[in-house]
Amino acid sequence: MKAPPRLQALIDEGLIDTVVRQLMSGKEAMVYVVRCGDETRCAKIYKEATQRSFRQAVDYTENRKVKNTRLQRAMAKGTTFGRKATEAAWQSAEVDALYRLASAGVRVPEPFNFCDGVLLMELVTDAHGDAAPRLNDVVFTPEDARRHHATLLQEVVRMLCAGVVHGDLSEFNVLLAADGPVIIDLPQAVDAAGNNHARRMLLRDVANLQDFFGQFAPELLQKRYGEEIWALYEHGELHTASPLTGRFTRATGPVDLGGVLREVDDARAEEAARLARMASIALNKKSMAQ
Repeated sequence: MKAPPRLQALIDEGLIDTVVRQLMSGKEAMVYVVRCGDETRCAKIYKEATQRSFRQAVDYTENRKVKNTRLQRAMAKGTTFGRKATEAAWQSAEVDALYRLASAGVRVPEPFNFCDGVLLMELVTDAHGDAAPRLNDVVFTPEDARRHHATLLQEVVRMLCAGVVHGDLSEFNVLLAADGPVIIDLPQAVDAAGNNHARRMLLRDVANLQDFFGQFAPELLQKRYGEEIWALYEHGELHTASPLTGRFTRATGPVDLGGVLREVDDARAEEAARLARMASIALNKKSMAQ
């Protein structure tokens, strides 16, 4: 196929040889299958973030720093130059997270290069060598659901031990490779220790996984893995081999009324989002059954 202009630049630089086909198009990026010598990889072309709300951007980018003070001022003022710098920082966050998590042994695509808003990385494949499907395109047996859920919980733990929370983890951001799940789409990843929303995002990530796999193994819906994982992390007791039970008892003590109200507001927002996701899952299952 004819190379899109932004991939043609990589061809001219010798970073890729040919564009094979478009793999997917989303609101944040377009992904293409490309050839690099004897290897098949994928190229992710980022779009401008016109569909992300300011509230979401603030939550995700809290405590992200850039070394250049001029850039910091421009980003804070929201000038044209500042908005471009903010978007560049958003894209770079995924690249940084991929390298950081790959080095920590987390199952993410291997990154190879990042040039002019294009991320060149590993193409995750299934047992037949084809592009791996997302979890939401697969129907699981109860046994497979429990197995993949347990694997992904361990990946969440491994990420948190590396200081990272995905922030948008769900069945739409996990590929089912030949050897198990692979986590993708990390531009919104947050620093666990430096972002005040990290706990809420971690709980949401874990709840999303439970909601999805709970369709096939309903007992998962009764577990409290998210609270258990975060409590271990807060107390400095979380490590990559931490055994998880899904049981959690909230400690008693003086009541922080402001904190309780914030928790209530967050819970309401998360429940509304959860119900919307469950409706989407049910519709997807119905369409797949047909």
